[in-house]
Amino acid sequence: MRKNPVKAKLKRGEPVIGILNNIQHPVVIEVLALAGIDFVILDGEHTTLSPETAEHMYRACELRGIIPITRIGENTQQVIQKFMDAGSMGVFMPLINNREEAARVVASVKYPPIGRRGLAGSRAADFGMGMPLGDYVKMANEETLITIQIETRDSFKNFSEIISLEQVDAVFFGPNDISTSLGYPGQARHPEVLELIERLGKEAIAVGKAPATICRNLGDYKYWRERGFLWFSTGPSHLRARGTEE
Repeated sequence: MRKNPVKAKLKRGEPVIGILNNIQHPVVIEVLALAGIDFVILDGEHTTLSPETAEHMYRACELRGIIPITRIGENTQQVIQKFMDAGSMGVFMPLINNREEAARVVASVKYPPIGRRGLAGSRAADFGMGMPLGDYVKMANEETLITIQIETRDSFKNFSEIISLEQVDAVFFGPNDISTSLGYPGQARHPEVLELIERLGKEAIAVGKAPATICRNLGDYKYWRERGFLWFSTGPSHLRARGTEE
């Protein structure tokens, strides 16, 4: 376990930039880290990512000094714990509809007395050979990052309850899923989509949560940064496509 500069930056109100990575190879992680981004999200929702594959990618993150966060496609303790024990520094959980579902994420990521994650001499704990396990638990509870993805009509309706959870650090607004939920699939910049994201983003900021979203270009970044957003990501496939076009 190590310090999490991404979480520290967010607490100070500083922006962070990351990559939502769907390419399952450690070399990709090393290249992204050398490019100077703050964090990488390993996508376990829309890919076949397994904890075993993720473990190799976490090693690459540690080697190159970048923070690994994992988007996990199943909100159950045993699934989440496998990725956390392998070395993820946090969870980015999609399809959260209400406070109860968000609370399950917190319970799976955090050790008692905050959550109910099981303790073992796992890789994340240096196999029990590093700091005393009691110190590891304290540090893990302080440094792990929890981001909740807002993308459904139920999550819009229950947003205030979701962000009332103390351990939720950031809320991610996925424009594509939001546009679909609002009846405008594929129209990520539809006025109703932008209005909803901006309105809920302000509500998140008011209670000390970091609002997050996808930025495809510098214009997107400036737009949302001017509205107080702190957590930004794009994808490697998009970056390659942009590079080819240019």
